[in-house]
Amino acid sequence: MEFHKMHANGDDFVIVDARGRSIAMTSPLACRLGNRHRGIGFNQLAMMSDGQDGHVELAFWNADGTPLDACGSATRGVADLLMRETAQNFVFVRTKRGLLRCERRQGGAISVDMGTPSLDWRDVPLAREADTLALPLAGDPTACSMGNPHCTFFVDDLSRVDVATVGPAMEMHPLFPQRTNVHFVEVLSRSHIRLRIWERGGGIPLGSGSCSCGAVVGGIRRGLLDERVVVVCDGGPVEVEWDGSGGVRLAGPVEHIYCGEIDRPMLDRAL
Repeated sequence: MEFHKMHANGDDFVIVDARGRSIAMTSPLACRLGNRHRGIGFNQLAMMSDGQDGHVELAFWNADGTPLDACGSATRGVADLLMRETAQNFVFVRTKRGLLRCERRQGGAISVDMGTPSLDWRDVPLAREADTLALPLAGDPTACSMGNPHCTFFVDDLSRVDVATVGPAMEMHPLFPQRTNVHFVEVLSRSHIRLRIWERGGGIPLGSGSCSCGAVVGGIRRGLLDERVVVVCDGGPVEVEWDGSGGVRLAGPVEHIYCGEIDRPMLDRAL
C-alpha cells in the first residue's frame, strides 16, 4: 500500500491512492497507521478511489480509526496531487459532501469549496432540539456541521482558555451524540480571528480546515465577521470565505513531506 504524507500548516495527513487497486481501508487499519509510534502518524487519513462518474472519490478517517465525512486539509492535499498529475489548475473531487471544485490560486495556495454548512440541529447533529446559533451551554457557543460537527466558543482572551481540559469535556457532552470538534475563537477584527481547536478523535492539532470553516460560519452568523476571514491557527493562517448562503471556500498552503510504502506485515496485523 503506497501513501503520501503531507501537511497544511502542520496539520498532517496521509493520502492512500487506491485508484485501480483493490484496497480496503478499515477502522482498525486506519487506527494502526495513525499511531505516531507504531505506524505513520497523522491527524487524518484520506483514501482516493475511482469514482463512478469519473471523478476521484475521497473517504476520510481520524487517527483513532473513526470515519468522517470532511477534511479540508486532506482534500486540499489530494487536489494538489491531482493538479500536479494532470498539469491543470483546477480539479473536482467527490466526497460525502458532494462534488467539490478545487483550484490552485496565484502564489500556490489550494482552494476548495467545502460545501454548504448544515445549521439545523438535526443535521449537526444534536441530541435534542436547540438553537444552533446559541446552544444551551455555558459559554454560549454556536454549532454547525461541515460534514462533521462543530461547536464554537467566542472568547475575549484565547491565552486564558485551557483547551486540553475544556475541549475533551465538550467533545463528549451529551448534547452531541456523535461527539464534536470544539473551537475557541478570539476575534481580532471583522476579517481576522485567532483559533485554537480540540479535534474530535484527535486532540489539539496545529490546524484544521473544516474547523476553520466551522468557526468562521459561527462568527458570520453571530454578526462578528465579514464574508472573507483570515484564520490563524497554531500552525499558521488559512483563508475562509462564506456569503451566508452557499458553499464555504477554504484556501491555504499544503506541502508534500514524503512518499512511502506500508509493509504487508503491518497490514496483516491490523486486519
